Amino acid sequence: MQKKEICPKFAIETKNIILMTLQQLRYIIAVNRYRNFAKAADSCRVSQPTLSAMLVKLEEELDVRIFDRTNKSVVPTAVGEMIIRQAERVLNETARIGEMVNDEKGKIGGRLLMAVSPTIAPFILPRFIRHYREQFPSVELQVQEMKSADVISALQQCETEIGIAISDKACEGVFEIPLYNERFYVYLSKDCWRKLPVFRPENLEHENFWIMKEAQCMRESLFSFCNTRSKGYKIYETGSIDTLVRVVDENGGFTVIPEMQLPFLTPEQRENVRPIEGDYVSQRSVSIYIRADYVRQKMVNSVIDALKAFMPKGMMNENLVKYGVKL
Repeated sequence: MQKKEICPKFAIETKNIILMTLQQLRYIIAVNRYRNFAKAADSCRVSQPTLSAMLVKLEEELDVRIFDRTNKSVVPTAVGEMIIRQAERVLNETARIGEMVNDEKGKIGGRLLMAVSPTIAPFILPRFIRHYREQFPSVELQVQEMKSADVISALQQCETEIGIAISDKACEGVFEIPLYNERFYVYLSKDCWRKLPVFRPENLEHENFWIMKEAQCMRESLFSFCNTRSKGYKIYETGSIDTLVRVVDENGGFTVIPEMQLPFLTPEQRENVRPIEGDYVSQRSVSIYIRADYVRQKMVNSVIDALKAFMPKGMMNENLVKYGVKL
């Protein structure tokens, strides 16, 4: 008796799904991230022909085009966008399995992708990288500098795992973990109000206020008189706090520096630092950001452990120092 074929179409579709590999999913996510086959292949540590061949094979199996390719661009198709989002979910769920196994074995390893805001990176990354590599040599650490908004976007797109940026940037699908609060100080030129023990913001209009473009005047990060900077005679904008300090040394006036800049000053420059007097929000808050579905609890805590090794005492969130993160 001849057996009746049951749901042949479903069987074919199931076969296609089974034929997909996790590596192929990683390839399409990399291509979507870089929009360039050579860069995607480099990030995946394979040759470009290998990556291209695997992508073509996947498209043939699914009978759809995931990317539209031209000489100038690589762009996901409409169905490709859906496939990429689903691939991200699959890889996240796969990571859960590895994390459960590592938890049982007490191991921390694999690759860690981090993104750090450029206004924070100079003060924590040099020492963080050293301490992290010493404490967790089995982890392949990769760090990028990104603006705060780009950090959040990279998390949403699964292009990074852990972000460090100014606080209050959480949004749908992204969790925020308060990391530390950092006081601001005023850095004065050598002959600017040397007799005053503290800085009085109401004297702003009598001096040049030098600021860092797009960084220091964020409402989360500075105090209210920054919003009245038009009172000063001149406003100059630059790109780094080190530059601001040197500009003040040469041209007079003042600027604002975070607490973690203080160790980078010479003894002579430390004489020009003043606390801020008055009822002003003279600090910035910094947070760790992860995706809402992130499961690598040990990995998050490894970052916190490396930070604890060198951060000034009392600066980090007290609960974070005592209890770490529980996902």
